Amino acid sequence: MLTNIHPKLPMQDKATTTDFYLNKLGFQNFGSVDFDGYLMVEKDNIQIHFFEFKELDTRTNYGQVYIRANDIDRLYQSLLDNDVTIHPNGALQIKPWGQKEFSVLDPDNNLLTFGQSI
Repeated sequence: MLTNIHPKLPMQDKATTTDFYLNKLGFQNFGSVDFDGYLMVEKDNIQIHFFEFKELDTRTNYGQVYIRANDIDRLYQSLLDNDVTIHPNGALQIKPWGQKEFSVLDPDNNLLTFGQSI
């Protein structure tokens, strides 16, 4: 019965979040309407939604999304080539649970972990 999921993450500033996801991670705007205080982006088959939370304390934001990929090495290299900072503890590596993963933090400290089964 369930067909898809679109996580909703907090953002302090829509322009900053838009810039990061579109210009650094390669997402595109989703939809034809620009909603005040709300952002929807997509890449391939992934959509992420954001809601404005101007009082967000990024030091205590624990928003997280796990995104599956089918060419993790190429994705990782493309982000490095685009000067995306990889999480200090999130370099590309094979995990004991059978996933090859890496992580990045967005401007609001939302953790994006990308993984591929090996």
